[in-house]
Amino acid sequence: MTLQDHNIEKLDDTEAIVSSNRHQSEPITPIIPPEGGLTGWLCVIGCSMCMFSTFGFLNAIGVFQTYYQLHELSQHTPSTISWIFALQLCLMWLPAPLFGRLLDTYGPTPVLIPCSVLCVFSLCMTSLCHKYYQIILAQGQWFEKRGGLALGIVTAGSSLGGVIFPIFVNKLIDEVGFYGTVRYVALLIGILQVCACFLVRARMPHKKWNKEAKWVDFTLFKDPTFALYTVGAFLVMRGLWAPFDYLSSMALNHGFSNSLSIYLISLINAGSIPGRILPDHLADTIGYFNTMTIVCILTGFSIITLWIPFTYHSSHVGLIFFAVVYGFLSGAFISLMMPCCAKSGRLQTLGQRFGTFQSVIAISCLTGLPIAERY
Repeated sequence: MTLQDHNIEKLDDTEAIVSSNRHQSEPITPIIPPEGGLTGWLCVIGCSMCMFSTFGFLNAIGVFQTYYQLHELSQHTPSTISWIFALQLCLMWLPAPLFGRLLDTYGPTPVLIPCSVLCVFSLCMTSLCHKYYQIILAQGQWFEKRGGLALGIVTAGSSLGGVIFPIFVNKLIDEVGFYGTVRYVALLIGILQVCACFLVRARMPHKKWNKEAKWVDFTLFKDPTFALYTVGAFLVMRGLWAPFDYLSSMALNHGFSNSLSIYLISLINAGSIPGRILPDHLADTIGYFNTMTIVCILTGFSIITLWIPFTYHSSHVGLIFFAVVYGFLSGAFISLMMPCCAKSGRLQTLGQRFGTFQSVIAISCLTGLPIAERY
């Protein structure tokens, strides 16, 4: 028997499969991401546009919180108004198990198109709303070695949106009014979402719909690593968005000009752009959980030393410095959150773990803002 009668192949660098007849079996090759290419980088750009239009818009919630407090919903308390944005944040995370399975089954385009239409439609409806209840009703396959960079660029899209939207809204409100501004925002988001629908592509083949798969699997909490990480993330997310929502109105109440209070929202998001990208490189060196621990400690330290003292002694420089520092640290947390979740358990439970984790996070986001306003 010669070497030509057998074909020895390696699978995952650990197993060797010997075929008795190489003409009767196809060579088994590992599926290796192409590390980008034109289609891969266009997909990154498309995903970044999605983040710009969705989380980028939510990162600018402070502008709308301030406007509603001063004008349209002035008869309501800030805590009551914050339920609008808390509900938005919750609904960004809560459907994750459903949309994860839809993406696996049908690919990104059939999911993106109806979601994009609903996103633009809701903003158009917001431009027609005058009551509190009306406003509530309206409003990884392409990279491996450079996956951190690609993910950082994608998540940085939300920070870029958080920089541009406050300035965009502030400039237009004086010229076309609030409702005209909302329509222009809807137009901008619509254009970006249309581009994203054409650019975002799946590389891996679609999966069949598994009727027996669990949407949320609470048995995963038997794993202490995943359970402790989820509890920690729940507590952090409970207060993470508070500065994004209340920083502008807080500055306005302490005598800051309207333009400066609005630009603070842009500053906090500008600071988060490097925060979305740089910590991933550090995580590759010292580990994701070690990096996340450092980020969480520094985030809490910045709140205690920079934001809380502002209540007793207002300072323009101090608040601007806090906005940049907190933006960087909060951006780092968001960028590291899902990779840490991925590393908190076995690969076989990755999809269910993501869905369960994000469902818990949604509850934290729903209740965090209204409670934070009272303190």
